[in-house]
Amino acid sequence: MGEQFSGSAENLVREEATKGLNPGLVVLLVIGGLVLLFLVGNYALYMYAQKTLPPKKKKPVSKKKMKRERLKQGVSAPGE
Repeated sequence: MGEQFSGSAENLVREEATKGLNPGLVVLLVIGGLVLLFLVGNYALYMYAQKTLPPKKKKPVSKKKMKRERLKQGVSAPGE
């Protein structure tokens, strides 16, 4: 009867070890969830900004650059 008890004690210890969630899996799920939440939040903010913010203003082109572009295209600049 003593042998039977020791055998069941070993099974009990094995069951206790396998009952809980694997700590590595828990950490992986938490970190994965946080990364997913971060990405979804960034996407939501990006979409919100695209709808509400006005479009960016373009920088004014300098007269020198305009003159250079016109010369490249073969159109003479006014006053020359």
